[in-house]
Amino acid sequence: MKKEYDFSKGERGKFYRQNVRIHLPIYLDEQSLEFVEKIAKKKKADLTSVVNDIIKGDKELAKTLT
Repeated sequence: MKKEYDFSKGERGKFYRQNVRIHLPIYLDEQSLEFVEKIAKKKKADLTSVVNDIIKGDKELAKTLT
């Protein structure tokens, strides 16, 4: 690395976008991935839909327990 960098011609906020939601990847462990893949295969659905359905079901279950 250089000791000093010249930012005199830099533009502040050039890449800033207000109200942008970033979708980060989520990695499942091997057992969880196999579990979800089996369900997706049976339902003929994509993994994202299956994971979202599971999470929604868990949220509803958690609401009834609290």
